[in-house]
Amino acid sequence: MLELHAGPSRAGAYVDAAFTMAAATTLHLDTTFTATYAGAAFAQALYLDRGGARDLVIAATEANEVTAFDPTGAVVWRVELGAPQPMPNAAEGANCGNINPLGITGTPVIDAASGTLYLDAMIRDNNAAHHRIFALSVDDGSTRSGWPVDVGTALKGTATPFAPAPQNQRGGLTLVSGRVYVPYGGHSGDCGNYHGWVVAVPVDQPSALTAFESSSTRAGDWTPGGVSSDGASVFTVFGNGGGTTWGHSEAALRLGAGAAFSGNARDYWAPVNWQSLDQSDADLAGPAMPLDLPGATPSALLVVFGKDGNVYLLARNNLGGIAAPLGQLHAASGVILNTSAMYHTANGTYVVFRARGASGCPGLTGSSNLVSVKITPANPPQLSLAWCAGTGSAGSPIATTTDGTSNPIVWAVGAEGDNRLHGYNGDTGAVVFAGGSTGDAMASTSRFITPIVAKGRIFVAANGQLHAFTTR
Repeated sequence: MLELHAGPSRAGAYVDAAFTMAAATTLHLDTTFTATYAGAAFAQALYLDRGGARDLVIAATEANEVTAFDPTGAVVWRVELGAPQPMPNAAEGANCGNINPLGITGTPVIDAASGTLYLDAMIRDNNAAHHRIFALSVDDGSTRSGWPVDVGTALKGTATPFAPAPQNQRGGLTLVSGRVYVPYGGHSGDCGNYHGWVVAVPVDQPSALTAFESSSTRAGDWTPGGVSSDGASVFTVFGNGGGTTWGHSEAALRLGAGAAFSGNARDYWAPVNWQSLDQSDADLAGPAMPLDLPGATPSALLVVFGKDGNVYLLARNNLGGIAAPLGQLHAASGVILNTSAMYHTANGTYVVFRARGASGCPGLTGSSNLVSVKITPANPPQLSLAWCAGTGSAGSPIATTTDGTSNPIVWAVGAEGDNRLHGYNGDTGAVVFAGGSTGDAMASTSRFITPIVAKGRIFVAANGQLHAFTTR
């Protein structure tokens, strides 16, 4: 559990034998685990299995505080990386936003081999906003030599310099072939002169960072899913931009080493109605989820989502440029807004996401719903609605199985709602765990927050407190 949704594919699929359908009904808060910290948590918690040493559960917050707990909830180390940035800040071209203050928002990534945690922190320093990328030792939280990297300073010589204040770092980071990839978009409300950026930092030479920037204004990687990878390429999804000429807005992009973009049609996809999506604030939304589906033609796929309620299926090896997708399903009557999950059962392969409304689900009302879509091998592969569930949840889902396909359960936090954990049968959507008893409610939880699963427990980073659930 070293990065967002348990890996660079962003599948959010966990295998843990403890979570059978029967055991899930007995889930409850682990009252022996007490772990508190300062600040709101928008970043997913991380879990580092250290073999013979104490395991670590790491939480990062908008107070720019990073805390490592052991499995009992005891603090192993805690660091504060600088004063967070107050928002909104009209004087610096960022008079919007829905997180205040802004510190660490995007989920960090851990390199277990070197014992290093990488993250972006938005910091107020010398009366100005800064985005600084840190490398911290997982042993004690100390900053590695040569770090942090100040992104605005490092990119000052680019054609369009990186303006820290209007840039928001919400998306999860990833580590591919010795480089940390960090995505940037704008704040809620799309204010200021921001662009879509993906910054690539070599871990052994952080001063040699490189970056890709959208040619259009705005067009940011704005969702919590952030950048993804199939192990070779890095994928980013940019949202709505400005202007009448396409400039990487409403697009899924394949980036090479160092965030290099070829510009070839095989390395990007945008829907033919991209300009209409721009004008109606109906952004494409990440993450772009790589999928290898045996029996499908093509079998190397990429799944992308949209605020227009569509699920798009792309041929990963040839994205196609501005063109019709390989497959498309209008699965939501409202926007799709979250980090989606992907899981496999004996009955097939599914993607599940939160949507404001669900299309084709009779009797389901309300603004927050879980929708599961089945992807069936065929030529071309087919998308179909599997099930929907009304959750009242603003959290992002994950899935568990006991062996990779059995006992599939979709989990979601009632973020900004009942602040409870909910579980659903991954094949049918039937309720498996309805939130527990009076004592199983969590502290307030932030939108998009997603749980993690490790060693028979489910951890949720709430505001000011890390919670653990157990079946024991």
